[in-house]
Amino acid sequence: MAFRITSQVLGSQPIADSSDTAKHALGTIVTAVDPTYGGGEFIYLKGVVSTAVGSIVNYDDAFQTALDTSATAGPSRPLAIAMSANVASQYGWYQISGLAVAKKANTVSFADGAGVKAGSGLAVAVTSGDVIQGAIVRAVASAKSDVVTVALAINRPHDPSDVS
Repeated sequence: MAFRITSQVLGSQPIADSSDTAKHALGTIVTAVDPTYGGGEFIYLKGVVSTAVGSIVNYDDAFQTALDTSATAGPSRPLAIAMSANVASQYGWYQISGLAVAKKANTVSFADGAGVKAGSGLAVAVTSGDVIQGAIVRAVASAKSDVVTVALAINRPHDPSDVS
């Protein structure tokens, strides 16, 4: 993926890069375009340990990320997909809309149009009603061990785990 920022932002940090120092205000949202995946929106957040490119994270009002797992009780938070291996004490971009590529559990198979949830920051099959809101599978991803990503159409996704 070669997303290029199209918003007017001075000295912008490239979408696929992490930085040890904040280059933008946390929570900054930009638009960017990729020749294959089209346009999308990205938010600037602080990283968390064990983040890989394509990790599904949630973030709080301090713009701090955590790997998302629907199995963990907690407040419903917005979700985003990491564009770099943006680990703790680093800053980077996370996709919040458009066609995104998420890391998936390699034993999971998805059909186009399927719902998805997160487990340990990976896209996993939906076994209950706990589906990520604002995300849907847009390309078939097989359960073969060498298929470790899945394309998702996202629009400001969130985890409704504690919403009743």
